[in-house]
Order: sequence, then structure tokens, then C-alpha cells
Amino acid sequence: MSKMTRLPSPRLLMGPGPSSVSQGVVDAMGAPPIGYLDPELFELLEGIRVGLRRLFGTSNQFTVPLTGTGMAGMEACLANTVSPGDQIVVVAAGYFGERIAELAVRMGAIVTVVRGEWGRAVDPAQLRATLEAGPAPVLVAAVHAETSTGVRQELAPLAEIAHEAGALFLADTVTSLGGISVEADKWGVDIAYSAVQKCVGCPPGLSPVTVSEAVLERAQKVNLPHGYWFSDFKLLGSYYNAPHVYHHTVPVNNYYALDAALSEAFAEGLRERFARHITASGALLDGLAQMGVNPLAPTDCRLPTLNAVIIPDNVDDQQVRTNLLTKHGIEIGGGLGKLKGKIWRIGTMGHTADLNNVERLLAAMKTELHR
Repeated sequence: MSKMTRLPSPRLLMGPGPSSVSQGVVDAMGAPPIGYLDPELFELLEGIRVGLRRLFGTSNQFTVPLTGTGMAGMEACLANTVSPGDQIVVVAAGYFGERIAELAVRMGAIVTVVRGEWGRAVDPAQLRATLEAGPAPVLVAAVHAETSTGVRQELAPLAEIAHEAGALFLADTVTSLGGISVEADKWGVDIAYSAVQKCVGCPPGLSPVTVSEAVLERAQKVNLPHGYWFSDFKLLGSYYNAPHVYHHTVPVNNYYALDAALSEAFAEGLRERFARHITASGALLDGLAQMGVNPLAPTDCRLPTLNAVIIPDNVDDQQVRTNLLTKHGIEIGGGLGKLKGKIWRIGTMGHTADLNNVERLLAAMKTELHR
């Protein structure tokens, strides 16, 4: 075994993900595995699918935890809705909106990006103007909770505009699912993906997706880009649904963890869970403001799950984050893309969204900013 530097353990994960998990989730993940075609596995999976529908706010039957992280979900959702040469429109005001566009280009789509200012929500009127200028897209995509900026984008207005143009609507809910309300059916979201390692409260390894019948019908006709066998909803549906035809060896221990995390979420109550995230974020931002560290996003579009805050002048971004990790055992994230070196990204997600954790970080941050 290689010799590793020993840092404070366990870490308190307050970055953009993964977040810390409960002991109950850790214990569940340690159960003995069973086979990928075991009848008990499909009983477990059915319960998980019911729980994910509840989190997504949907009745979509094809709601499943795909193997892989949120990027696997993004790739699968695009691959099953976009054929080479298709027109798509991406609403982007951050790193992950731009990544949706990048993946679509790699798949051969003709991509138009409706760009907004990083740190602000995009005005739906921008999307309307773009669609009216044509040509008509088959898909419009947007990020609900932009992990790079801490911004919440309202999805219902965008979905309505997309549908008026005859397009399907895709949503990235990676940093919202389980931490703030997601109402896919009510908002008109046709297909969405997420990840379990943030607000849901699991270790990384699964990407929940929910897919409407309209998208499944399109997936039957889409010519998947070369090499996208693993993401094919037609093949995956035959595994997740009876007769459960072998597709790949699923990470059953991740399923155990997700089942435990969903049970904890519903035992707490979703309304109470969402309120806990708001309370933790509010306490964090109040405490940081007293140190001269202020949020990037305005109140009307600010996420309670991912807090993007502006690094004060004359503060060494890397040194502060390194000291927090090595001296205090706390991880926070730096900026991405054009915000690199300009912001910190601090997560109050899932099990991490707790006032004790916030107080611990604030005390450590105070020490490091006055060092």
C-alpha cells in the first residue's frame, strides 16, 4: 500500500459535493452484496424508484438510479433525446450549463446557447427571443441549481416556452434534488437527471433520472451516437423493468445506501428537510457576512444548498482552503471557469446541512481569515 498523508478524519465535506453522509447510510452501504438479478434486488430497486418519483415530483414510470455520477445522467439524457444534426438550445449561466452544450456538440447536435451572467438567473424572455428567431429545436435544456454559481433558475417558465416551440425540456437537478423542491410534472420537465452525493445524502455512484413517455417515444427513434450502448434507455428499460434482462453489474451497495438515505429523508419530511437547508444556509451567510465574505447571487435566485461567496481582496484562496482541510478537516470548494480564484463554493447539502457543521466551519474560517 502507498503511504498517504494523514489529514484530520473524518472530514467535514462542505464543498460542492460530495457532502457528508449519515452513519445510517454508511452502515447500509456495508451490507453484504447480492447479485444483479437477485429477486430481492428488484424489490429494493422498486422501493427506490417510488422514492425517487417522490423527490422528482413525478409519476414517470421510468425513474431509475443510473450507474454513475451526475455526468453519467447528463450524458444519458442527451444521448437518448438528441440525434446528430438535431437543433437544441441550452440556457446557460454557469459552468454546468456550458457543459450540457459541450456534450451536445460532441454528440453531433447543432447547439444554440442562451447565455446569462454568471451569478444571476437567465431571463426567460431571452429564451423566447431565441426560439422565435428559429430554427425550432427538438430539445431545450437548463440547470435548475447551478453548482458553479449558487444560482437557482426557475424552470416552469422555460419549460412553457420550450413546449410552445414544440421542444422537449431537459433539467439538471444535480444540486437541487433532495435539498429544495423539485416538481417535474407540475413544471413541465420532460426529462431530468441528478446525483445522489449532494442533497440526497449518499456516497457518489448513482445518477437518478426521470423520463417522460414523450421522451421514451423519442428514444425509440434516436440514433444514439457511436459508443453509447451503456446509456441506451431501450436496453436499460429491459433491465429495470420485467423481465429484468441482464445489462450490467449494478452497484448494489450504492442501492443499499440510497434506500437508507431516502428512508431518512421521508422520515424527516421533505418540507422539514428543505427548511433545514434554508436555515443552515442562512446561518452560514450571516456568519460569513460578519467576516466581510458576501454571497455572489442576489437573494431572489440564491440557492440554500450551494453557497457561492466572494473571496475578499488580499485573501489567498488556495491557502485558506488548504488550511481548512489540513488543519480543521473541513473541505470547501473553489471557483470554476471564469470564477476560479474569485469565489468559494460552500455546500449546505443533505446530512451536511446542520447548524453544528456551520458553526464549526465559521469558527475555522474566522481563524484562517485572521491568521
